[in-house]
Amino acid sequence: MRPFYFFGYFCPVIIPINNLPLFKQKALQWAASFNAVCYLDSNGFNDPYGKFDTLIAIGVKNEITTAAGNAFDQLETFRQNNPGWITGFFGYDLKNETEQLSSSNPDELQFPDLYFFAPQHLIVITGDQVEIMSDDPQHVLNHIEQQELTNKNVQPAITLQARFSKQEYMNAVTGIQEHISRGDIYVTNFCQEFFAENALINPLAIFTQLNQVSPNPFSTFFKWKRNYILGASPERFLAKRGGKLISQPIKGTAKRDADIQTDELVKQQLRNHPKELQENVMIVDLVRNDLTRSAKQGTVKTEDLFGIHSFQYVHQMISTVVCELQDEISAIQAIKNTFPMGSMTGAPKISSMQLMEEYERSKRGVYSGAIGYFSPDNDFDFNVVIRTLLYNSTRQYLSFHAGGAITYHADPEKEYEECLLKAQAVMEVLGGLK
Repeated sequence: MRPFYFFGYFCPVIIPINNLPLFKQKALQWAASFNAVCYLDSNGFNDPYGKFDTLIAIGVKNEITTAAGNAFDQLETFRQNNPGWITGFFGYDLKNETEQLSSSNPDELQFPDLYFFAPQHLIVITGDQVEIMSDDPQHVLNHIEQQELTNKNVQPAITLQARFSKQEYMNAVTGIQEHISRGDIYVTNFCQEFFAENALINPLAIFTQLNQVSPNPFSTFFKWKRNYILGASPERFLAKRGGKLISQPIKGTAKRDADIQTDELVKQQLRNHPKELQENVMIVDLVRNDLTRSAKQGTVKTEDLFGIHSFQYVHQMISTVVCELQDEISAIQAIKNTFPMGSMTGAPKISSMQLMEEYERSKRGVYSGAIGYFSPDNDFDFNVVIRTLLYNSTRQYLSFHAGGAITYHADPEKEYEECLLKAQAVMEVLGGLK
């Protein structure tokens, strides 16, 4: 019997739980009936900076929805008025607030640029310990225990369309490389959208399948009214632990192999591949530069360079950059100072973002943004929204982006193949590409 702890505003009560995975399934199913839900799951990955294994924020006590303009200032005020747990997302197009930029590409999803909510109920799972924070924790527990898991996990195949044909994508990569040759930029992240119109899906079933097919350390089920974010992200954007900021950009991808020896060789090739190393070090330099805007002088350092991490379909090269936060810089200001994340922009950062507005054919929106939480001790943790489905159920519009780093040495066809590799888990769940 595993111990179950719940904490409301009264004394803790210990309740035995036999099956923690089943509890999580039931808790998420109950949570999904509310208008706002944020489910964050580390899927058992070892993370020295993680505060918990799973967090479920449920229902709205207070909320903020806004567009780029003074969104960070509004969030600062909202945070002051809601000093406990809050969860939410930053959309990529908040770049238009942090820099003199604009977005004119089509936006079929119509998500806000920023949304956060203070939950009515919060569940935190760490190891075998489960905490329920609520005015009435027993009420929450009763509802979860009474859930009968449905058999609605069968999802008809959804065929995605691409904004670019293969040849159009490769032509775009060649065009971007001409800018690199001229010295306009050094590296950029070029993204393409896969989408489905008139799409009817069961978001909870899709997320459950995606999380089984591709478990990742920053997996997310986020619901805002009739809009959904279903994510299998492997990447941390930025976390705060006490006075320390941590960023872990990913640059470098290699397809895994079923044969153990071959797979180990793939890892070694990734670790020593000149292009992948070049991509990673350029983004690490960019992240270091971003962090200096919030860091105490002399504290920015690369804690781990070119680390290789293995996931279901791919090996990824992940570096860890840290610093000590200046005392006068607020948590939200620290996020603003680094947003958007370097791994999804390029170098120089502003020039890369301007150029991608010209080459890409869809507004990124929440994709390339961040989802996460602020905790009562004013720590925070936010992922990078990649490997993620976005769904507006009112408009029946389903969207998925994939991108990759384009450098002078990039091979256009291999870059296209890498996009499809990153989309593999989503394609497997939905049924394929038209």
